[in-house]
Parts: sequence; structure tokens; C-alpha cells
Amino acid sequence: MRRIKAFAARIGAAVMIGVIRTLFAGLRLLGPERSSDLGGWLLRTASPLIPVNRVALANIRAAFPEKDEAEIKRIARAAWENLGRTAAEYAHLKTLFDYDYHNPDPNSRVEVVGIEHFIALKDDEKPGLIFSAHLANWELPAICAAAYDLETTAVFRAPNDPAIAAVVHEIRSGAMGGLAAAKQGAAFAMQGVLEKGGHLGMLIDQHFTRGVVVPFFGRPALTNPIMGKFAKRFECPVHGVRVIRLPKQRFRLELTPPLDLPRDAQGEIDVQGAMAMMTAVVEGWVRENPEQWLWMHRRWRPNMISAAALAEFDHTRATTPVFKAT
Repeated sequence: MRRIKAFAARIGAAVMIGVIRTLFAGLRLLGPERSSDLGGWLLRTASPLIPVNRVALANIRAAFPEKDEAEIKRIARAAWENLGRTAAEYAHLKTLFDYDYHNPDPNSRVEVVGIEHFIALKDDEKPGLIFSAHLANWELPAICAAAYDLETTAVFRAPNDPAIAAVVHEIRSGAMGGLAAAKQGAAFAMQGVLEKGGHLGMLIDQHFTRGVVVPFFGRPALTNPIMGKFAKRFECPVHGVRVIRLPKQRFRLELTPPLDLPRDAQGEIDVQGAMAMMTAVVEGWVRENPEQWLWMHRRWRPNMISAAALAEFDHTRATTPVFKAT
């Protein structure tokens, strides 16, 4: 029976992969603009019926207590629309990025602010760290790095569904540079990238059970400390990059100057302070474009924070990002 069940599971996974590939093939036929519109419309329309919409609404209420209920629901619907657009745009990841640094076209789908920082990272012969968040289409920065030969490994969390994960990995592999799955033992592979002078890109805006406590919208949140630990060990540049979804299916990528991270009494980078500063950058991004963030994620989980960590939690820690002169 176990062999029969295992065989049936493999058949089911293969069928689902075929279905998803067929769906993506249909989206490619529609083109990126119509695919994005369709995906956005579907999730925006269905969002009130999706159970996790309650999580999104609760998160927005807690983050913006000054907003009325109508505005909170508007932000939630728009966030679902952004997620639907992003999902549909996976079918076009290989062709979505069309920015040309050497010959900028004002009519291109993508514009980039701070491209000089990408170039500097490529030419400085040092390792580097780039943090980002689930804003707009968050896959674009890794594609931009690959387009300009910046040796970058993107750290990602695979979708829970194996069939979706398989197809998404195929698409990412064809459009990006190196990929590293966020799983047990991944830190060693990430360290190896930096030891060879490479660069790591990572989304830092999700809950991490074994993380450090940092303020996010005035509330304690557990955040993966790995970027702060690597910054301390390698003393390398740390940049933030965000994507903004613009009207008419366009995007703007913005790469910040390197952060001037806080240090301890010994002059070494303070890991918790570093993560608090990076998170403060992310909070600023979300406040500017709340409709484009992934509010459906359970970012705040106070029941998972120990009493000792809560007692030491400093609401004012490194809330103002400081950037180095370039």
C-alpha cells in the first residue's frame, strides 16, 4: 500500500506540474500586460472569500490604527491585486526586465534608480549583501543583477505546494543567477558565496522563529539575523533594494546606498541593531506603498517571543536608517 500511495503521489505531482505549465503557457500567450491584469482582477475579486484575508485586514489595522475601515479594506484588496499580478507575471519573468543601462528607453517596462550601486558592487572585488521585501514584483532585483553580470545568489523560500515550487524554480533558474533555498544548512552555502567574493540577495520581511527581535511598525517582530551576522563577519557593503509597481504595468527598482550599520562598544557591527536598521528601511518602503506589500503573512507572532526577549525589546532601536556617502 505504501508503494501504491507513493506512486499515486508522484503521478499526482506530475499531473499538477503539467497543469501549471499549461496555465503559464496560456498566460505567456496573453502577454505580460494582459496576464498581469487578469491575475490582479482574479485575486482582487476573490479576496473577500479567501480565509487568510482576515490576517491581512488584522495586520493593516494594527500597522495603521489611524485609518478607517474603508481604507483598510481598500489597502487589503489592492494588496491582493498586487499578489495576483505578481503570480501571473511569473510566466513572463524571462522577458519582464527590459531596462538597458547603456541606452535607457523612457518607454521601457522597467526603470532603475541607483544602477550605479549595482555597477559599484560588481567592480569593487568585495562580497556584498542586498536585502529586499515582498513589495510589487519582488523577483525583479535578482533578474536585474543577472542582467548586469553581478554575481549574486538569491536566497528564496520555496512555495509550499511541490508542483508550484517545481515550476517556479524552473522559471527562476532561467531568469536569475544563483539560487539558494532557505532551508537547514543553507547558511553554509551562503557563507561560501561570500567567501568567494560573491553577493547575496535576501527578502527579510517575514517571520523567523529563531530570529532576533526588532521593531516593525512599533511592534516586536522576529527577524532572521543572518544578514546582520554576515555583515559583521565580512564587513561588506549592505544595500537595500525595492520594487515599486507603477501605472500601466511598469516598475521602478530602487537600490539604496550602503547602510552605515550600528556598532557595539568593540567597534563590531551589532547584529540585532543591523537587522533593526534594515527592517526600518523596509517599514519605510511599506508605509510609502502599503497596497504593494504582502499583508497576508503572519509577520507578528508575539506568542513566539520569549518573555526575556520581550523584556529587553527596545522600541527605539536604530529606527532611523543611516546611509554611507558614495
